[in-house]
Amino acid sequence: MIKSMTGFGSYTYKYQDTTYNVDVRCVNSKLFDFSIKIPTEFKDKESEIRKIISTFLERGKIDCSISVEKEDVTTNSFSINSAIIKKHFNELKNIVQELNLSVSDSKLLSMAIQIPDVVETPKTKASDEEWQHLELAIKESCRLTDNYRISEGKAIKKDFKTHINLILKHLNETEKFEKERIQSIKSRLLKALNDLSDQRISYDKNRFEQELLFYIEKLDFTEEKARLKKHCEYFMETMKEDTSNGKKLSFICQEMGREINTLGAKSLEYNIQQNVVQMKDELEKIKEQLANIL
Repeated sequence: MIKSMTGFGSYTYKYQDTTYNVDVRCVNSKLFDFSIKIPTEFKDKESEIRKIISTFLERGKIDCSISVEKEDVTTNSFSINSAIIKKHFNELKNIVQELNLSVSDSKLLSMAIQIPDVVETPKTKASDEEWQHLELAIKESCRLTDNYRISEGKAIKKDFKTHINLILKHLNETEKFEKERIQSIKSRLLKALNDLSDQRISYDKNRFEQELLFYIEKLDFTEEKARLKKHCEYFMETMKEDTSNGKKLSFICQEMGREINTLGAKSLEYNIQQNVVQMKDELEKIKEQLANIL
């Protein structure tokens, strides 16, 4: 399975007179980078929300926005302590009179209201039942986000298959030029040898043949081609696993890159090098997309 790290999920849940809305957005990140906007009454549940979302989404830069709206707005969100406000008002009025100032009663009342403890805001904390409803909305939003990631992953998986098949195609193309490559190497060496003969420089023919075989074996890339093919097959198999494993695919890509680079270094033949460049190009396209894979 391939999962993208890009995802979005929005879920709204209504229970009686309360509507719970949860939006989750996720983009790629190497770590679990979490930020949240949450109503005050649920602040104490922030660590639990973080745990729920990390369980569902594992990794990525995740933004969660939660809103809770109640249709019943008749409940007072604050209360005024009349006794205290009267006390402060009278004290302010006495000071004004003592100082012989001209301040209206409405101005004094406005000043009294701003004194701490005059307006009392009740401490709000969500009930267990309210938390259960919000928790349901959070989990559903995470499921929608995860489904989005899976859907994106399917499209990326198709692209990966295309790139891998093109790498294998270009790898097979190199076989057409293998005989020419070996012959070209032999021709260059024989030419160098003839130049030595023309200069009447003596050499041991048996030793030369041994060195020639050693040199050709050193430039042989049969093993590199076999390993690259195996890495491509392993990449395809890994994509079929039940869980998304972007890091594992990245490691396989590193090994593929090593084999392709060695092929390029050993090829010494224009047509083969062209195919190597094409393989590198396809591999880079895979690496770019792997940055967004879970």
